[in-house]
This record gives sequence, C-alpha cells and structure tokens, in this order.
Amino acid sequence: MQISAVQTDVEFRNPDANLATLKQHVCTESDAGSRLVVFPECFMAGYCFNSLEEAREHAQPIDGPFGQAVLAECSTNSCHVIYGMVEAAGDQLYNTAVLTGPDGVVGTYRKVHLPWLGVDRFVSHGDRPFEVFEVAGVRVGMLICYDGGFPEAVRCQALAGADVIALPTNWPPGAEQLAEYTGNSRALENSVYFLAANRVGTERGYNFIGWSRICDPSGRTLATANHTDPCVIRAEIDTERSRRKRIVRVPGEHIIDRLADRRPEMYGLLCEPHSLPRPGRDDAIED
Repeated sequence: MQISAVQTDVEFRNPDANLATLKQHVCTESDAGSRLVVFPECFMAGYCFNSLEEAREHAQPIDGPFGQAVLAECSTNSCHVIYGMVEAAGDQLYNTAVLTGPDGVVGTYRKVHLPWLGVDRFVSHGDRPFEVFEVAGVRVGMLICYDGGFPEAVRCQALAGADVIALPTNWPPGAEQLAEYTGNSRALENSVYFLAANRVGTERGYNFIGWSRICDPSGRTLATANHTDPCVIRAEIDTERSRRKRIVRVPGEHIIDRLADRRPEMYGLLCEPHSLPRPGRDDAIED
C-alpha cells in the first residue's frame, strides 16, 4: 500500500481554509495511488492557542462539521486520512489524531505525553490504551508529536501488531534532532514503518521546521522533506517486511528479534509511578 505524508502550513483558527487544503491533497494523492494520506498535528485549526477558552472556541467533536467533511472526501476518493485536531469531548479537550476512511471513522488517538507548549498546556492527557487499526490489510498505529520521543509508546503499538506508525506532528525549533533521528530509530527498534508528517510556516511567532519523513523497518529513510516548503512525500508499505521481526544475518550464527529477545521481567522500573514534577504543571514555570 502506498502512503503519503503531507507537509503543509496550517491557517490558524480557519478550519474552512484547512479543509480546502485537505481536499486538494486527498484528491491528488488518491489519483497518485496512495490509500492513506497523513496530515500534521492540530491540522484542523492550529496549535498555538493561548487559553483554554480560546482552544475550546476552535475545538470540535470527532463527528463535527470538519470530521463529516473529511469523511465525505474519503468516500469520494476511496482512501483513508489521518489528521490532527483539538477534540471537544464533553467538558474535556484533547489533542487528537483521527483516522477516517470511506465508511466512517476507523479510530482515534488522544495524545498521551503533553509538553508545556501551545494547546497542550490546556488539553487533558490521553486516557485510552495504545491501539492499532486496520486499513486495507495494513495495521496502523497513531501517535502525536512529543509521543515520538517516548520509545515505550512505539513499542506498545509494535507489540499490538502495527505495520506502520503515523506521527502527525508540529515540531518547532529545538526538535531538529527528533526530526533527524527519532523516526529512523523507532522504525529500527521495532521493525515497523514510521511516518512523521510535520508542518511548516509560522503561527503566533512559532516556526515549524518541516523535515517530514518516512522510514522502513530497517531504519532506512525512504522519503524526506526539507525544512521550509510545503510538499508531499510517499512510500510503499510491505507488510511482509514489517511482520518479519526475525532478522537472519548469518544462518545459525547471527539471528536477532527485537521483540522476541526482550526481557520484560527486567523492566519493572519502567512501570513504577514517578514523583518528578512536570514542567508547567507541577512546578513553577521557569523563564
């Protein structure tokens, strides 16, 4: 299956303009043969909200007007789309990625790891286990931006059977090393494809650094974008590769399997609750 990562700017607080961008790319990528098209984090209306009230004003439920319009576009073009939004769910807001196909919403993911930045200062932490969803025989996991810096999250989705992990993101300056190395490392560590769809442009003084990337299960870069321009990158997913975890380099002499060779009984410390203060939430905000 061919997949596409759309690196684009986002018009702040303007879902209609962003929907027009989505429609254009979905049509083009569907014609080019892609069955899954991934857009950046908070694509619906932007990221740099300054208060809970402002974020709430520009949030929607999953089945709101924006979601219904994306569904119609997927139906018209017989493809699947992942996009980011601020989700309104009762009294809570979440930074959410939505996977929609021709027949409806296939799955959603609420961002688990929240930096003290932009709308993430005001939304609630994701409250659901990591899940994997099927698209045309390909098992798709979703994370969002900062989540990609936590290997535990990617490993959970690999153990759940993911072939590809999609990371809608809004990487700002300071995340250059994440953009350059993390996707390749996570792909290699778990023998999965890894797709990061970042945005470009400026929003309320924040620049976004691009460098969207698609990596294969060996950690090799299949496609990458530059750091300034809107563009689309594409790659093919081969599920035989992502599901073949055992790597035989020299038969009988050099064989590895990064899932089978794990020692979970040694990792208890990873699951212990911690008391470290979370920046901006549990301690004073530093200048």
